[in-house]
Amino acid sequence: MQTNSANSFELPAPVASYFANETTDSQAVARCFTEDAFVVDEGHEHRGRAAIADWNADATAKFSFTTELLAAETDGTRATVRAKVTGNFPGSPIELRFRFTLAGDLIARLEIAP
Repeated sequence: MQTNSANSFELPAPVASYFANETTDSQAVARCFTEDAFVVDEGHEHRGRAAIADWNADATAKFSFTTELLAAETDGTRATVRAKVTGNFPGSPIELRFRFTLAGDLIARLEIAP
């Protein structure tokens, strides 16, 4: 297991791409995932690239937000990122855990929870 400080993140490429594009390009976010991947966020499941792109586009259309990465751990095909998300949504700011499961060079599953 690898743990990184806030200043030295070495994220797997698809995870880094996810965070680089999460507020600017929903299609780029979707391309980080396998065709049959799914995201669980706020108790809702979004399955497949089209649904993931729609989920991300809806979130960025409703709210302006930034994500500050606080810590990251990788262990084989799993990566967990702890982040502070700040924006114009109820409960802001909030600290969330992004739990990624990788399949090769893509994300197969993402669970977002406090």
